[in-house]
Amino acid sequence: MRVKYNRVSTILQTGNRFDADNEKYDLILMDKISGSVPFRERPQAKILIDYIEQGLVVELVVEELSRLGRHTGDCISTLEWMDSKGVNVIVRNLGVASRPNGKKNPIWNVLTSVISSLYTLELENIKERTSVGRQIYVQRGGVLGRKVGSTISDRDFIEKPKSKKILEYLIKEWTLREIAKQLDCSTRTIQKVKKTAIKLQMI
Repeated sequence: MRVKYNRVSTILQTGNRFDADNEKYDLILMDKISGSVPFRERPQAKILIDYIEQGLVVELVVEELSRLGRHTGDCISTLEWMDSKGVNVIVRNLGVASRPNGKKNPIWNVLTSVISSLYTLELENIKERTSVGRQIYVQRGGVLGRKVGSTISDRDFIEKPKSKKILEYLIKEWTLREIAKQLDCSTRTIQKVKKTAIKLQMI
């Protein structure tokens, strides 16, 4: 099989920019999820992984390396696993393939390591700029969070995408710090999710 894998960061993004690709594929998969979520935990990626495990995927095409992950470790481990399965990975914006003509590209490891490191650095810079922006906003009198007096039901809170992801890790018995690091959220939020889940008898 020749598979195309796409990822966009939010459900509001349509991925229409990928329509310009007129190449033929046996299967096209698209995840609408943050790039910080590990590849193996993405819904559509799980389908791809299953096909690869069955030995059905010969070639995988992605628009850019960040579609596979924005964290160097996750991206590299994913690529190494695909290589061990004999999958030829093509990154269109770089114009390179991991196994052209069935042989390992000698510059593949160096190139992907450098590029994925740059994506990780970019992500950290975005987080820093966002944090600084929030601080400046508050210093100028802005207020973050919900409006004073507004409320949200326990059920609506626990159904929020971030809360559901936190709950998933809580059920797996991850520690608060592990979850906070994995999902880039505060331990206070995780504790709130835990208390709400217990109240609703979900854990």
